[in-house]
Amino acid sequence: MAEAGNSDTATIRGESIQIAKPKRNRNILSKEWVLFILFVGPNLFLFSLFSYWPMIENVRLSLQEWDLLSPTREFVGLENFRYLFTHDIFYTVLWNTFYFTVGSVGSSLILGLLIALLLNQKLRWRNTARAIVFSPYMISGAAIGIVWSYIFDPRYGLIAEMLGWFGINSPGWLNRPEWAMPAVIIVYVWKNLGFTSVIFLAGLQAIPQDLYDAAKVDGANVFWRFRTVTLPMLSPIAFFLVITSILSTFQSFDIIQIMTHGGPVDATNVLIYYVYEQGFVAFNAGRSAAAALVLFVLMMGITLIQLRYTEDKVYYG
Repeated sequence: MAEAGNSDTATIRGESIQIAKPKRNRNILSKEWVLFILFVGPNLFLFSLFSYWPMIENVRLSLQEWDLLSPTREFVGLENFRYLFTHDIFYTVLWNTFYFTVGSVGSSLILGLLIALLLNQKLRWRNTARAIVFSPYMISGAAIGIVWSYIFDPRYGLIAEMLGWFGINSPGWLNRPEWAMPAVIIVYVWKNLGFTSVIFLAGLQAIPQDLYDAAKVDGANVFWRFRTVTLPMLSPIAFFLVITSILSTFQSFDIIQIMTHGGPVDATNVLIYYVYEQGFVAFNAGRSAAAALVLFVLMMGITLIQLRYTEDKVYYG
């Protein structure tokens, strides 16, 4: 009489006999691990080398004082963070970042949705219009900043010329603190509007026509069809665009560098530009690393808040 269990032994007439495990499953498992390491290993190595290691080094650098030239670094603990949060300029930078983000993201989403609704209609030259709208997104931000600097020129720029037709003097867009940030927002929205429009347009074309037909049968007008069908079906697209647009504005540097250099009077000095300014203008790498760490925490916090409180309202049906 033999008794078999989950162990590697069996008892026959009171004697324990070892039963060998099948080697086939173990061989298959080992081959799968080898393939996994061969395919994923190089990616993990490169990702760790260019993402995780710089992040760890940035945290270490934020606790030090270094001018990028000295062979030695001085450990200062949290002194760099104390400097940031005890100077008014840093709070001005945070406010500018909030102002720029809200203005850019809000304008991009609203205008992008309106343009997508227009381009979704059966219009002549519709494909050409789509290409024209999307083309600024493919152009370098530095090139766009140079062109728009001439457009905003209060004496010879295109805007000054157009306002002159109505007898209105063009304001000093890039020389006045109250006009500089709106000018940067206008350029940023113009550059990224094509991307937002194309993503919204893809979402609109994926909405089943049956839903609109059913809404018409129920007597819903254009506004109610937009409110009860279009907006709920576009909520995943809008959620995606909100997250990506916010993260993109937090990293917007080229346009500000070319057009305003963070001025005038720090009116357009956002957090990403402040990181550059402290590191490569003031040559204070530790303070720059501390500001970069604050930027990372803000981006991570905003993303987690959106995932926690906004995703529940997104319709994925």
